[in-house]
Amino acid sequence: MKKRTISGTVAATAAVAMLALAGCSTTPAPAPTPTAAGPEDITFWLIGGDTPQALRDYLVDQYEEVNGGTLTIEEQGWGDVLTKLQTQLPDAANTPDVTEIGNTWSPTFTSVGAFSDITDLVPELGGDSLLPSFVEVGEVDGKNYALPYYFGSRYNFYRKDLYAAAGVEVPKTLGEFAENAAKLTTPELSGFYIGGSDWRNGISWIFAYGGDLAKNEGGTWKSTLSDPKSIEGLEALQDLYTTSSHAPVTEFDSTPWVNINDNEATGQPEAATIIAPGWAHWSIGDLTPDPADATKTVATWNDDVFGTFVLPGVDGGVAPVFAGGSNIGISAASTHQAGARDLLRIIFSPEYQQMLGENGLGPANLDYTSSLGDDQFAKALAESAAGSKLTPAAPGWAAVEGSGLLEEFFGKVNGGGDIAALAAEYDAKIDELING
Repeated sequence: MKKRTISGTVAATAAVAMLALAGCSTTPAPAPTPTAAGPEDITFWLIGGDTPQALRDYLVDQYEEVNGGTLTIEEQGWGDVLTKLQTQLPDAANTPDVTEIGNTWSPTFTSVGAFSDITDLVPELGGDSLLPSFVEVGEVDGKNYALPYYFGSRYNFYRKDLYAAAGVEVPKTLGEFAENAAKLTTPELSGFYIGGSDWRNGISWIFAYGGDLAKNEGGTWKSTLSDPKSIEGLEALQDLYTTSSHAPVTEFDSTPWVNINDNEATGQPEAATIIAPGWAHWSIGDLTPDPADATKTVATWNDDVFGTFVLPGVDGGVAPVFAGGSNIGISAASTHQAGARDLLRIIFSPEYQQMLGENGLGPANLDYTSSLGDDQFAKALAESAAGSKLTPAAPGWAAVEGSGLLEEFFGKVNGGGDIAALAAEYDAKIDELING
């Protein structure tokens, strides 16, 4: 997944997205054309499982057709890929030629020259139609080194059947959200399931109360967990977690859809409400054996059982949630620059951008956001994105995320720790890393 002084840009981006969802026309980009370099075998790192297999197969097939070489896609895990990127990107013998990268990490890598300059390609790949905030975090001195791959936003999924049985309705404010969650909670059921160490969702409460993770003061970034507004949001989160979530204190940003679905052993759900990126809806629903693999199950959304709503703000409206997604770049150490550029042409082609949207991933090129559809998922994605925020655009932010400090902090807060004391402690620790 991406950041800068961009909360305003994100809102503007979402507004464009909603216009597209309403039916604005699209401007097709030119189809990929082969380079003069001849076939090149390249490696592409994808992080996590958000890119479906059908899209991966498409990239492999198209790359062979366009370039004549072989594209090898390697999936990396979010938990250890930061270390791999730090060690392998500069190593020509082991670097991926092209890699997905968390948008929040982009400033760290672009600022040290880890990616190739692709400024000349930008007009061909979508130009001004590319997601502005994600483009911005991949820029250095007006040149482009990383571009958006896909965007997503977080919203709530809930059990209509459990809400009806408890006599609660979709909340209009963050206070109502907490009241509902407490009312829905039983010894076996989390009214709102959120991992204790899940900072990516937990920061929504900091944002909702007007706080920030960090601010730039005179050219120096400073962690702001101790800000009174941040403290207020953390207190609300701690109370919500204590009263309404049975998730372990040590659980990170994981797979909460497992908990909202009926448990295969008990036939009962373990959560009435979750918050997750929009693409989670593909994993929520009635579970049946996967025709392709009997050891797995597939989920079929059931409108009678499941519903969606955006996280409400303190006084109504939409709470600021963390804007998810990824950027993509060509390793500066790659010896296959021409082939890597061919892959970018395929990724930013109209066909692939359309496929991203059809699979619930916000396409990098906003001309194709209509591919997300006009169903409840697309509408919730656009609405939640309108109020979303990114993490600080500090040069050391990747180091902050990679350190595990945020997981530690939120786990201790939700575990019942003294918030003010913890905030002061972790502000000091984060300040040691945040400026790079």
